[in-house]
Amino acid sequence: MKQDLYEQVIIYIIENQDKFYRLAYSYVRDQEEALDAVQNAVCKALEHYDELRNGAAVKTWFYRIVVNESLSILRERRKTVQTGGELQEEETYVEKGFESPDEDLYEQINRLEMETQEIIKLRFYEELSLREIAEVMEMNVSTVKTKLYRGLKTLKLSIQEVDV
Repeated sequence: MKQDLYEQVIIYIIENQDKFYRLAYSYVRDQEEALDAVQNAVCKALEHYDELRNGAAVKTWFYRIVVNESLSILRERRKTVQTGGELQEEETYVEKGFESPDEDLYEQINRLEMETQEIIKLRFYEELSLREIAEVMEMNVSTVKTKLYRGLKTLKLSIQEVDV
């Protein structure tokens, strides 16, 4: 049973590695840090796969790990900036296949509250259902819906302001 679950987790990770990288990249916006987030998530998943009670929940369980690892990297980045760590001017890297047709839209999404950003990214970039998002975010489905629609309304207003 445990071996079957372990193999199920491995197969799921291998089959969806591009999605996980894309999700991590959408948070950290840096190639190396996105790869680090996915790598850390894979390590944690393989270390703690036995804590997964339901094999059908592998998808939402692993998305949650990737999101948490990405947020952890962002927190570390903020600490480095606040403590005055050495920051070097990096050349901008644009990930092939991740270029957003409307980069302004993505910037507007990133200005929303963090939970709302996560919900919108999971819904529209990762195409998760509202139920799956609720599991990943550990919220009620109704809360996810409320935050999603409120965020979309705010997004619409901010885009209209930019267009005017």
